[in-house]
Amino acid sequence: MTAEVKVYSTTFCPYCVRAKSLLERKGVTFSEINLDQEAPEVKLELMQKTKHRTVPQIFINNEFIGGFDQLYALEKAGKLDELLA
Repeated sequence: MTAEVKVYSTTFCPYCVRAKSLLERKGVTFSEINLDQEAPEVKLELMQKTKHRTVPQIFINNEFIGGFDQLYALEKAGKLDELLA
């Protein structure tokens, strides 16, 4: 699987843990951006870009797919592997 995957997260976010765990079980290499360790402007820019205020925020090949619920729905529908290929 060769897609570029980015996960924007925070330190104490159970949905972030679940999303990263799902990706790891699938053998997906991803970069994690912990918003707790970034300047406030990074979080603000992300929220303006995606119109979402919660984490995780997951991008596959620079396309915003949503959070854990959307990631899990893609997996359950059998569409996640296609995005990751």
